[in-house]
Amino acid sequence: MKDFLVAKRLEISGVVQGVGFRPFLFVLAKKYHLKGEVSNTSSGVSVIVEGTIKNIEGFTHDIYHKSPLLASVKHIETMDTAHHNFSLFQIIKSKTANSRNTLISPDVTLCADCLAEMKDPHDRRYEYPFINCTNCGPRYTIIEDIPYDRPKTSMKQFKMCQACQGEYDDPLNRRFHAQPNACPECGPTVFLTDHKGVRIDSDSKEAITLAARYLKKGKIVAVKGLGGFHLACDAANLEAVQRLRQRKARPHKPFALMAESASRLFDHVHVSDREKDLLESYHRPIVLLKKKDTRPGKIEGLALDVAPFNKTLGIMLPYTPLHYLLLEKGPDILVMTSGNRSGEPLSIDNEEALDAFSHIADYFLLHNREICFRADDSIARIQAGKTRFIRRSRGYAPLPVAMNNPMPKILGCGAGLKNTVCLTRKNDVFLSQHIGDLDNIKVYDFYQNSIDHLKQIFDIQPGIIAHDLHPGYMSTGYAMAQKSIKKIGVQHHHAHAVACMAENNLDEPVIAITLDGTGYGTDGHIWGGEILVCTQKGFKRNAHLSYMRMPGGDAAVLEPWRMAASLLYQAFGNDFLSLDIPFIKQMDKEKLFFICQMMEKNLNSPLTSSAGRVFDAIASLLCIRHKISHESQAAMELEAVADEDPAEKAYGFDLVENKKEGSIGAFQINLEACIRQIVADLRQGVTNGCISSKFHHTLVQAFLAAAMIVSKKTGIKKTVLSGGVFNNDIILNRMIHSLEENDLKVYTHTKVPTGDGGICLGQAVVAAALEGN
Repeated sequence: MKDFLVAKRLEISGVVQGVGFRPFLFVLAKKYHLKGEVSNTSSGVSVIVEGTIKNIEGFTHDIYHKSPLLASVKHIETMDTAHHNFSLFQIIKSKTANSRNTLISPDVTLCADCLAEMKDPHDRRYEYPFINCTNCGPRYTIIEDIPYDRPKTSMKQFKMCQACQGEYDDPLNRRFHAQPNACPECGPTVFLTDHKGVRIDSDSKEAITLAARYLKKGKIVAVKGLGGFHLACDAANLEAVQRLRQRKARPHKPFALMAESASRLFDHVHVSDREKDLLESYHRPIVLLKKKDTRPGKIEGLALDVAPFNKTLGIMLPYTPLHYLLLEKGPDILVMTSGNRSGEPLSIDNEEALDAFSHIADYFLLHNREICFRADDSIARIQAGKTRFIRRSRGYAPLPVAMNNPMPKILGCGAGLKNTVCLTRKNDVFLSQHIGDLDNIKVYDFYQNSIDHLKQIFDIQPGIIAHDLHPGYMSTGYAMAQKSIKKIGVQHHHAHAVACMAENNLDEPVIAITLDGTGYGTDGHIWGGEILVCTQKGFKRNAHLSYMRMPGGDAAVLEPWRMAASLLYQAFGNDFLSLDIPFIKQMDKEKLFFICQMMEKNLNSPLTSSAGRVFDAIASLLCIRHKISHESQAAMELEAVADEDPAEKAYGFDLVENKKEGSIGAFQINLEACIRQIVADLRQGVTNGCISSKFHHTLVQAFLAAAMIVSKKTGIKKTVLSGGVFNNDIILNRMIHSLEENDLKVYTHTKVPTGDGGICLGQAVVAAALEGN
């Protein structure tokens, strides 16, 4: 029977378009002596094969186990079909359908074969900055619609020359049906202008050579890339880096760097094997790597200002041909920071970029291939032995996160900061690229466009919208403005916890430790230091940091000295004004007195249980940072000064039962003892490094003690960790270690960010669970 000739139709779903999948099937069919046809469809790839049962089984096995690097086969549905008596196997024109279920590949780095051709003086694509094949190059950022064919990408305006068309039509060629296929004769070109938009090159090669030369001379060059613009300068040129900071009004936030190769980094940072693998992966994220010399004012061979007051450098390797050429001809380590006006999304259009930062860049290296959809660089690091996302974007989006159970079609609107959105379909949750902080109108426009684009390319019209409870979030406003659709509000920290549960396929009650800066609580206060007992459907708040005042409201986020005053006031009352510590000596006494008056009279001083605000307070109390210029700056700098302390010495804390009527949470974690002991250490001249280390361990020990009480009362042993504070390496590692030492099973994020970039996943899963009632 195995030699009996049959006809089968295979419907293949997954990431199977734009990744060399049809050429792979063509070669595979030839190997197994099969006749038939293959085409892209709106659901993936459709194959009809005629041959022996044995050969078709071998063919199907290899599809699962030997598919191209960038492909991901999710499911193959096999069914009998009529015989067509095919004489050969061929690739035919794509078919459209009413539903769209295909997955879309993210943009990926240049492959080794294309890189070798680009460096070969005898190759027709020598130094061509848009070289690509089915194994590499742009995908998501050039797609207008699906199926993924050239007429539905930004390459539609470039008619292939005879040589490129021959490659495109040859099933055995690496560029067979590579939609961005092009060469210097027929494809996109780069050109260089001054900051006024006046072109100063004669051709693409000269444009790149000149741009590299200007970078070596210390100039700032705006570079149009895959998903938007970068602002580039020589990372070793202190004057150039300082000029970029001044012009961009970015005084402290670390700049991302791009290095020619991983080996080029060995003098500057520690690079483990896992970190090297992540750097060199085809996703090409920015990877946070620990500096070799972490003393203040020391970065050997690089400008000090690339990442001041920080123990890590954010570094990526080149991922486009243009990047390789610039690093080869120019400096071998470049600053590559986002090209946008402050607070706005990445610029993607030439004219828009010239308008947005002609006052920043000296020159603009532009190209004439349209970017259909912007995508910031992803940011990741290896923490506690696993890859963790700080930002999941270019190179990963819009690949889905797979769920165990099917879900209805839901839109997760995300949070107000570090926003991402998601759409669900069956077992897939499609997360957008990084969108940003929605309090800017252009970012909000991008937010709405991202939702519309995801709906279109995945053909998902959600029947439910899940959103944050915060009435002031633009994402909540978007949800409320959608008419005739069911809306489900999800508490911020519940969404954090359930995002972690969903990643780890947990559907039973867990203890959730959620630590972040801001989340609207069900009591109307600002939460952020919580222990919840969670299911996907609901939660109970079992413990939290004691409430403290935020004098000035949002101003306290930007000016951590206000939070330091708040905690001192809580611990010492008005007597803190006469404390003999550096903080009091540096502060304006009249301002401090005014802050006391605000808190006494409860004037614009909302209550918060935020762990993030406690970090801010301690950073200011140690005179590390009184005002911030970027989010989480004070907390990052506090972490950076912490000594390594194997003894894990800690300050005191108290667990206080909540007896106040109407209070939410069984008990509070009170840090007044910690604050009093820090003040005592300051008066005795104890170093900031020692105090910071002890504070970090105190926070871990306090939440460990609270979690153990909750575990004992409930019998729950599974614990999830979520929230932006877990980007802190000390907190994450120590929390995992301490909980596991006490026989609690710990689950963490590895698929979405632990910060607000993962909130939308939790929102969608909560909504699905509630809808399943």
